[in-house]
Amino acid sequence: MRNIAGIIVLVLLTAGCRTTGKLSKDNEEMVVTRKYVGTFIEFRQTPPARFGDPNLIWIKTTMAGTYGRISAYSKECSFEAGGRLYIRKIYMMPGGVSGYWEYQIESDDETVSYRLTEFQNDKKVSVTAWF
Repeated sequence: MRNIAGIIVLVLLTAGCRTTGKLSKDNEEMVVTRKYVGTFIEFRQTPPARFGDPNLIWIKTTMAGTYGRISAYSKECSFEAGGRLYIRKIYMMPGGVSGYWEYQIESDDETVSYRLTEFQNDKKVSVTAWF
């Protein structure tokens, strides 16, 4: 009886270690918060469709074939031609109880950034699909 209990404990510990190893690998993939989206080529600004709507900029990078023109909230664009651009996801907790992911496009040195629109109209995809 003692041996059976020992075997059961050993099997449970082995299964627990395998599950833990698998979870840690999945967690490593979730840590990705910054993704390269090409070098900046140009931008185009579109005025609001209606009064009170935000201004949008459409950013073209060297990876436009993959991401299309990336849309962000702004009236101006201060990225430098040829500068490397990244998309970053940031977990925001304004009330301290629950939170949400916010996505922004930023320069290589993180000095210039703009909040992305949730839905990227050029490629008809949600920005969350890029991560």
